[in-house]
Amino acid sequence: MTGGPANTARTGMLEASATACRVAAMLLLALMCALVVGQVIGRNLFDTGMPWADELSRFCGVAIVFLCIPLLGLRGQHVAVDMVPMMLPDRYRRWVSFSVELLVLGFAGLALWALYAFLGRAWKFATPTLGIPNWVFYAPAIIGFALLAVVTMTRLAALLSGRPLEPSDKALP
Repeated sequence: MTGGPANTARTGMLEASATACRVAAMLLLALMCALVVGQVIGRNLFDTGMPWADELSRFCGVAIVFLCIPLLGLRGQHVAVDMVPMMLPDRYRRWVSFSVELLVLGFAGLALWALYAFLGRAWKFATPTLGIPNWVFYAPAIIGFALLAVVTMTRLAALLSGRPLEPSDKALP
């Protein structure tokens, strides 16, 4: 079964969004590396601390993790133990995959709800050194989990319609 043009456009938009997240994560990784090297140089050569660089590099590290979740989910490249499902007949493997995707969707929904509940109380506070508002600090997690939920719903729709899921060995562009 083919997905049709609407499904192709939706998958294309998801792929573009996930790729944009990956590019942002790569830029944040470069910034984090520069900040850490700057901290080491400042501490060892100039005997000066840079707490703002530590806070910003921590933000970069957290953002990298959450911004890469959608792309890994879209391509089926996230951490998984698939030894038992791979031994099952195709019919049962699809049901196991469907169950796993439902669990992932539940996890994404729970994480989004928890972030909503947390930020409902903490949105007005800021980080201690740079004064980054909490809603900005946690935005990558919200973006990552929201896109993961959409990706998971797309994968569930593919399983329900009998379309194959994205192969996990697809090369990164």
